[in-house]
Amino acid sequence: MTLQSYPLEPTAQERAAVQQAVETYVQNFLTQLPTLPAFVDTPEKGAGLLESPLEETPIQIEEALGLLQREVDVPGINSASGGHLGYIPGGGLYYSGLGDYLAAVTNKYAGIFFSAPGAVRMENMLLRWMASLIGFPADAAGNLTSGGSIASLIALATARDAQKITSRIIPDAVVYTTAHAHHCLDKALRIAGLGECPVRHIPMDAQYRMQAEALESAIKEDKAAGLKPWLLIVSAGTTDVGAIDPLNELAQITREHGLWYHVDAAYGGFFALSPSGKPRLAGIEAADSVVMDPHKGLFIPYGLGAVLIKNRQQTAETHHYLANYMQDALSATEEASPADLSPELSKHFRGLRLWLPLKLHGVAAFRDALEEKLNLAQYAYQQLQQTAGFEAPVAPELSVVIFRYIPEAITDVNEFNQKLIKAVQQDGRVFLSSTLLDNNFMLRLAILSFRTHQETIDLALTILREKAAELEQELKG
Repeated sequence: MTLQSYPLEPTAQERAAVQQAVETYVQNFLTQLPTLPAFVDTPEKGAGLLESPLEETPIQIEEALGLLQREVDVPGINSASGGHLGYIPGGGLYYSGLGDYLAAVTNKYAGIFFSAPGAVRMENMLLRWMASLIGFPADAAGNLTSGGSIASLIALATARDAQKITSRIIPDAVVYTTAHAHHCLDKALRIAGLGECPVRHIPMDAQYRMQAEALESAIKEDKAAGLKPWLLIVSAGTTDVGAIDPLNELAQITREHGLWYHVDAAYGGFFALSPSGKPRLAGIEAADSVVMDPHKGLFIPYGLGAVLIKNRQQTAETHHYLANYMQDALSATEEASPADLSPELSKHFRGLRLWLPLKLHGVAAFRDALEEKLNLAQYAYQQLQQTAGFEAPVAPELSVVIFRYIPEAITDVNEFNQKLIKAVQQDGRVFLSSTLLDNNFMLRLAILSFRTHQETIDLALTILREKAAELEQELKG
């Protein structure tokens, strides 16, 4: 007797009931979102989820959504909130969620052109559009990834092979970057077998940008010592302060010395869309590889990065592989297959989560939103400079604002600001984060949610002033 798994195929009536329950949940969440806290520190931290173990018998959708609401959506950071000002990204476009829904239900395999030609064309079209934003050629290689980490791995593995960095010379093959480069790049080097490469942290200026003259000197010293300089990693929007390294000057140095030029624009790359952002990225077009994350600058939900590499052939040589069971796919070559340009074979159809909101909103809406974030950062910076007690030492190049409070007659400034960030987070109406700059404990406003507007920044500044005054009074006794 053949058993058929009918229970895994709900009827049209069952689908409609569950979908209605889910959509009601979503609409309630979005309706309530403006009044929901940006951070909730619950004692249980979602542990109640474990009291409902996976069992042989099903539960109703209402019970499942109740668990989701109480144990998953409430505790911690509300990343969908406009008050989420602590980290980048902070997206969650509704149309992007619909794109994921359509991709999951239709279940197109977007790794090979033969399997889903329309899906691959869509993803490659998006990548060509990204290339055009930063001045890359239309035939540049590209891949939609899960985020900046995998995108960086693809780029650095390609750079390794292009520069012929074999195991014999790795201990002498020098990488140049700054102390503010994202940690995923260190991880990518290690995973790509390059963990033994010497890494030079080039000094930064007062605005935390790489000093071009210091890079030139370091390269010349390493060459004189018989080493092989081969890779420069620069930032177009650092995580700590949003700094952009001097892209044009650094490009010239890499050309003169034959280095691979990688630009980490995971955070800052899409500001090329905005009128005031594009000039700040001048020189990015000279890069050999660029990472830019739609789940940052295009407000897409977590799980969408992108890598662009000028040398398509080299990328294919690094990542391409043939298997006998894939022989049917070899005849379809009109578009490059994502599986040939990345470590992934199985992959989600990621393009739909970006294509749908771009089509339904139009590109102009994204351009305006990015310009607004740049303006909000300047506004917050100016307000902090004009508020007694606050110090904002770094003028924002993008949408991250760094600051701290200098209390009167209290010597341990770091400890005070540690208490200040905790007080703001416990308040919960907005969420801010912190970092260390030259051993100074600094607070961060990371402004990159499409739901963040001037009233959000005004609220954050009001809370900061209130909490700073309360703490100062409390410590004075």
